[in-house]
Amino acid sequence: MAERISEAEWQVMEVLWAQSPLTAQEVAAELAGTGWSLATVKTLLSRLAAKGALATAEDGRRYLYAPAIARADVAAGESRRLVDRLFGGRPAPLVAHLAERGDLSAADIAELEALIRELKS
Repeated sequence: MAERISEAEWQVMEVLWAQSPLTAQEVAAELAGTGWSLATVKTLLSRLAAKGALATAEDGRRYLYAPAIARADVAAGESRRLVDRLFGGRPAPLVAHLAERGDLSAADIAELEALIRELKS
């Protein structure tokens, strides 16, 4: 999938990654807190299907939607774009930036240390 997923589309995908297949009405019900109408949700679903992010299947007079891409794959692409755009393609400056701002908890640091140990072995 070459096209990026917008913030609104990401919210729809989160619903479908958590549970699928779902109808447009079911997705809209899960997103009730957003204030989006059914028509808005259907538009987002159509855009995602056109981008190849969703698979659709006819179920009588309605469609069922399910992810055609894994969350991890989308997250990897978005992460790569962020690191490329803001940090010259190097992840270390991103981690340094987070550390300097105090955005890493003790648990985050422990997790990073464990990852580094694992990568070295």
